[in-house]
Amino acid sequence: MTSVHVKASSEYDVIIGKGLLDQTGERTAALLSPRKAAVVSDDRVWPLYGEQTVSSLRRAGIEPVYFVFPAGEASKNLETWSRMIMFLAEAKLSRTDAVIALGGGVVGDLAGFAAAAYLRGVPCVQIPTTLLAAVDSSVGGKTAVDLPQGKNLAGAFHQPALVLCDPGTLSTLPEDVFLDGCAEVIKYGVLGDGAFFSELERVPVREQLLHVITVCVGMKRDLVCRDEFDTGARQLLNLGHTFGHAAEQHSGYTLSHGRAVSVGMAMIARAAAKRGICTPETSGRIEDLLVKYGLPVSCDAPAEALLDTVLRDKKIADGDLKLVVPEEIGRCRILPVPAREILGWIRDGGGR
Repeated sequence: MTSVHVKASSEYDVIIGKGLLDQTGERTAALLSPRKAAVVSDDRVWPLYGEQTVSSLRRAGIEPVYFVFPAGEASKNLETWSRMIMFLAEAKLSRTDAVIALGGGVVGDLAGFAAAAYLRGVPCVQIPTTLLAAVDSSVGGKTAVDLPQGKNLAGAFHQPALVLCDPGTLSTLPEDVFLDGCAEVIKYGVLGDGAFFSELERVPVREQLLHVITVCVGMKRDLVCRDEFDTGARQLLNLGHTFGHAAEQHSGYTLSHGRAVSVGMAMIARAAAKRGICTPETSGRIEDLLVKYGLPVSCDAPAEALLDTVLRDKKIADGDLKLVVPEEIGRCRILPVPAREILGWIRDGGGR
């Protein structure tokens, strides 16, 4: 079992190890002493791990209530969030109680945002059950919902009180969902660890799961501690996300988040190579590894359609969009690009 300590405005531990799901109640009680806990999950994860989670809470003397919503990005909206807030109020949760997010990134984002808003903030325990949530979205305190105008446009920073990552829950993941997480894992190698990227080229993620999760969580911890509120270094974590979010939204969210990040990462690498920021060899290695993991590296959306979505991105400031571009494997930088030049970047990345 491994523990990664996050020194944000509210400090917490990310605990990684098999069997942690059965310890949910014990660890939550020891840390927070809640009378009641609201477990938030979706209708894919709840049948698998809901009863195990509430049983653990009951054994620890915590009264469980639960809110289950339809799985998928389409549920990550203000309507679901509003129903969740109403549920917490009807359940009479107090500030000394807790919200427990049991699921992937959509569950974590929704539950975290509800916990941030209800009573102006109640503790949230994140229990990621997908690889993507384990290595990325459960850590760092970013919570949000999508608006019709774009992805993650309404949200709050709300650090979890605790993250319990039980790799045993990943055994039930469909292969396509597991591969979504591999895109985020590859992102971390490109971003700041060339040796880790080389490991991913040699050894499949499934064969080094604990190591992969620990490395990625440690890298995210370091960036969050340097820049908790996403005004500087933490923006490096957006590698692949700017063009990826646009592709994801253009597809009507039929393109999953991990696959969208893969597309966005390949596009920005190709554009960076064309502009001499990285070598074609660097771009090629990134694209080759994504393909090796069965991930897409292009989309059929017209460049102008992607541009329309990108120009609504929350990272635009003073007419510039901050693109995260690779310089070599293991080193990226944030590059402010005037909005008028973005279409050229999209086309250089392979947009039609």
